[in-house]
Amino acid sequence: MSSNKSTRVSARRYAEKQPYRTKVKNMISETRKAILEGNKEKAQEYGKKAVSALDKASQKNALHSNNTSRKKSRLLRQINHLMKSE
Repeated sequence: MSSNKSTRVSARRYAEKQPYRTKVKNMISETRKAILEGNKEKAQEYGKKAVSALDKASQKNALHSNNTSRKKSRLLRQINHLMKSE
């Protein structure tokens, strides 16, 4: 593949994957904000949406599967810690 074509393909793939990555970042930040506020209901709601967004991004190869698993694990651990605290 020529370097020009390779550059075009790379740019196109980047543009296709970027919305999935952005959605993941936004959902994770919303979840963490709810956790810091101590709002259990919002944290659970946003947590479910974040996990769904992570799975979708992994499915579309926007994120590596190990990266997805790590982010889900850390996020769910924080939510569970919030749920246990009174």
